[in-house]
Amino acid sequence: MEAIILAGGKAERLGDAAGGRPKALVEVAGKPLAAYQVGRLANAGVTRVIFACAAGQGAFFESELAGLGPEIVAAEESERLGRGGGIKFAARQRRETGDVFALNGDELVDVDFSGLLAAHRAGGALATITVAQPKSQFGLVDVDDDDLVHGFREGGQVSFWVNCGNYVLAEETIERFPDKGDHESSTFPELAAEGRLRAFRHAGLWLTVNTPKELRTASEHVAAHPEWLS
Repeated sequence: MEAIILAGGKAERLGDAAGGRPKALVEVAGKPLAAYQVGRLANAGVTRVIFACAAGQGAFFESELAGLGPEIVAAEESERLGRGGGIKFAARQRRETGDVFALNGDELVDVDFSGLLAAHRAGGALATITVAQPKSQFGLVDVDDDDLVHGFREGGQVSFWVNCGNYVLAEETIERFPDKGDHESSTFPELAAEGRLRAFRHAGLWLTVNTPKELRTASEHVAAHPEWLS
């Protein structure tokens, strides 16, 4: 089994907190962010991980993530291809055929990849996307029909499902991805209209790492859960 990780982010919003590293290699509790993803993929049987990264960064990814188990392969984009184009471009480096994992490289997640793969194969879809109900960043205000405020509450989980960027893709799906652009505004809506796109519900951890505050949150989580370091 192989996986493709989108890792072309420049870490612009992280600023100095990135330490000059690509976003997927920013250190979280002393390890590159992508190392946690590679480790979880390895536990699900992945033996080869292809990183879609910017030109000139391939050797950095291969050296920083060596020794984690899976073979690390870089697919350097000579120009920014977008997420769908990046996955399609990286897929040219595959040695296997059939289903492949694809995910974003700037997140700390504990998606059950084995469960995701099993659900995909049982569902018979061309693509299965992981969806989550993240915690709301806003507090709740209790208001009655007469606009009288009765109290305030901490924000809970949002009531809708959000695509958290972890997929299993059939080979036909990748062939339908754009050469340049976003699959979520092209290929995925087409598959949904055809009834060939399924969801895998995730109730666990999902932390994006785009800002210094989010980087601190991810580092604090790993420090509080040392099993992430193994």
